[in-house]
Amino acid sequence: MPELAEVEFFRKRWSAGHGAKVLAVRLHEGKKVFRSASTAALQKKLTGAMLLSSETAAKQMLFRFSGDAWVGVHLGMSGELRVEAPDYAAAKHDHFILVQKERQLVFNDPRMFGGVLFHTGKTAPKWWTKIAPAILAEEFSVEAVAAFLKRRARAPIKAVLLMQERFPGIGNWMADEVLWRAAIHPRRKAGSLRPAEVRTLHRECRKVCRLALDTIAGRGRYLPPDLNVHIPKSWLFRHRWRQGGHDPRNGQPLAHATIGGRTTCWSPSRQKLR
Repeated sequence: MPELAEVEFFRKRWSAGHGAKVLAVRLHEGKKVFRSASTAALQKKLTGAMLLSSETAAKQMLFRFSGDAWVGVHLGMSGELRVEAPDYAAAKHDHFILVQKERQLVFNDPRMFGGVLFHTGKTAPKWWTKIAPAILAEEFSVEAVAAFLKRRARAPIKAVLLMQERFPGIGNWMADEVLWRAAIHPRRKAGSLRPAEVRTLHRECRKVCRLALDTIAGRGRYLPPDLNVHIPKSWLFRHRWRQGGHDPRNGQPLAHATIGGRTTCWSPSRQKLR
């Protein structure tokens, strides 16, 4: 599932349509991607509306239109946003298309685990405003992280890092990257981290988010199928799924297991289970 930086990458694609009017809305009625939105309302309110702005939070996107219309997009496992030419002919899995004079904004989702949300009102919808403060926001403090770890004291730290109510946008590979950089074993109980380790975890969460946004979301139009093309060899990411992969810092073998329901990679030589 796309994580923080990948979501921002796709949002940037549709930002090409900021300031342009929607001439028509094309969609596949009855598809699961609209399970939380009225297709009739989408077509009525968005046709003739102008796309004003967009932003991301955690793993979601929000697009604001004139006429107090708001569209949320969640990519799920296979969703993506694209920009196509004005004469583009919709493909089978292009479930939601906003037609503008100079382009078409396309939401494609073959497996339909993603979804479209819709809201009308002067202010952003509750399903958006209730998302936890971003990891790069001031509210994401060492004290806030410490309090959350205390409430989840018995859970493995890998599972806790995937809890979106405190670590919005962090997914599987980012959680592994954070723990590897912080030299914390993924099976450690969240409540076992010492104050210095909590500070390190907080610092590495913010650092990995910044690096991911710069390296992935900062790229151009196309997100390569293999992100290894652009991510530095000094990251765990480049080595985590390789057969016989090794820690890029010390050359020692990496380990893999299922922790918190997710496949996890770590470096036993650096991330020791205390």
